[in-house]
Amino acid sequence: MDAQAWGIVVGVVILALIAIAALLVYQKRQSHRLEQRFGPEYRRAVNDLGSKTKAESELRAREKRVEKLAILPLAPADAERFAQAWKALQGRFVDNPKGVLAEADQLVRDLMLKRGYPMGDFEHRAADISVDHPAVVDHYRAAQAIAARDQRGEADTEALRQAVVHYRALFDELLEVRTPVKPQPAQPMEVRA
Repeated sequence: MDAQAWGIVVGVVILALIAIAALLVYQKRQSHRLEQRFGPEYRRAVNDLGSKTKAESELRAREKRVEKLAILPLAPADAERFAQAWKALQGRFVDNPKGVLAEADQLVRDLMLKRGYPMGDFEHRAADISVDHPAVVDHYRAAQAIAARDQRGEADTEALRQAVVHYRALFDELLEVRTPVKPQPAQPMEVRA
């Protein structure tokens, strides 16, 4: 091989190494971004799926799916209606904890639907919520786990109270209000002479 051929080979090898290094840096940044965005949900996905690669693929798929949804904040009147419904629900807990747990679940579902989240099965709802509200999706899972225990007759009143508290954390996070844009008064125009 002559010097020119060696130069080409060395150049190709250097370019390949640069490309590999750039790919590794990109993957590391993507991993860090997903871990920062999803927090505990990132670690849960890694544990559930058995690898970072699978977990990151799942989390990116969630992001893409939720990006296509029309998730909107509530109008102030809707937020007030939901807040009043929650307040009334809490007032009934002492007399009917099991009924209030079911009401809390339904009210959270109604709020999710009003905001624009689709109403699939629980795992799909939790996955969708995890994209925009990763800090509270664990509360949603905990509330659902207690509700499942209650269905089997294994949850006492304190557990039901805990479930309602978990639902409340998600409810408060979802109760984002759209602030109405107030029209600005017209400014008088200066007349120039």
